[in-house]
Amino acid sequence: MKSWLAAMALACAIAMVLPQGANAQNAQVQQEHTAFRAIDFDWRDTSRSREIPARLYWPTEVSPGRVPLIVFSHGMGGSRNGYTYLAARWAAHGIASLHVQHIGSDASLWRGNPFELVGRLQAATRDDEAAARVGDLRFALDQMLLFATGPYARFIDMRRVAVAGHSYGANTALLTVGARVIRDGRWLNFRDRRFKAAIVISAPPFYGESDLSSVLANVAVPTLHVTATQDVIKIPGFYSSARDRVAIFDAIANRRKLLVMFRGGSHSIFTDRALTGGPGLNPKVKEATGELTLAFLDYAFAGDSRSLAQWSVDWQDILAEPTMRNAMPTSGASARADWQDNMPATAAETGRAMTGEQQKSYPPLGGAARRAAAEIDSSASALHR
Repeated sequence: MKSWLAAMALACAIAMVLPQGANAQNAQVQQEHTAFRAIDFDWRDTSRSREIPARLYWPTEVSPGRVPLIVFSHGMGGSRNGYTYLAARWAAHGIASLHVQHIGSDASLWRGNPFELVGRLQAATRDDEAAARVGDLRFALDQMLLFATGPYARFIDMRRVAVAGHSYGANTALLTVGARVIRDGRWLNFRDRRFKAAIVISAPPFYGESDLSSVLANVAVPTLHVTATQDVIKIPGFYSSARDRVAIFDAIANRRKLLVMFRGGSHSIFTDRALTGGPGLNPKVKEATGELTLAFLDYAFAGDSRSLAQWSVDWQDILAEPTMRNAMPTSGASARADWQDNMPATAAETGRAMTGEQQKSYPPLGGAARRAAAEIDSSASALHR
């Protein structure tokens, strides 16, 4: 039996009210800030008999059809409560984010008999759970786009919907935008064409898959890959170094991709944990990552790479030493990073950064926002180990 998706780190408004009808979705306002409101949902996908908790960070100032949306998938042992530093920054720039909690690979793993923890972690990486996580993202996006009863659909710009994730969640995000595997002699494809870009943070390898290029050949949306030289997973049976993050990047054929490697750091530095990676570096990496994602969305949604170019200048002091064979065109039409073939698996690992400056608002896109049909070729029940 294969386990092909990664386990990850163990520790791992003001002027406007929410759109009318939010209570109809059983939402509960948890907190209110000047930039956003956080609303919890406790959905149930009856078709899969699966609970799907989620937290929506909704900007306080929105206009119909103008709000980009990021659907976020947490890492192993996480929940809808995490990655608040990203959610707050996105909301401050008018971007909504929906943080989905995956029952079966969420914080419940840490509860129970500690001697059975390894077994729970292994179960969380099974094929059926990996596929269920993709289904969670699809279902959550469906709920956000319910035109009949949902209060948010008319505000969301369907031309600017992205998926994002950290660690196990990064693998989930990649499956959502086209990564695939062969089971019983056929490709299983979970792509949802509504997602137009992907933010991939600390993606582990697809464990057990020998042909990574084939797994990632169908990823056709712009992707941002973020890692650090000390981005190491040390779970027994799931060891993974920063070079595996680079391998994921290299295996994607689509040239609209960017890779950033911070110097130092850790696998969990991209979570809300405040000290991992060092008390000096930790807040810098978080701030830089937040700005980077905004700059990437400028590039992915508007073809503007100027903010990425400025970002790489602003944050060069915490970036790994670059080795660039092909520079990103200033037009933002395409980008490609080529890394040294012999990266050492130590703190001296070297990388390259191609990234940018944040843009505080997004220009309207031509044409009416339309909902694209989601292509889900297989469900969790089709997976066999």
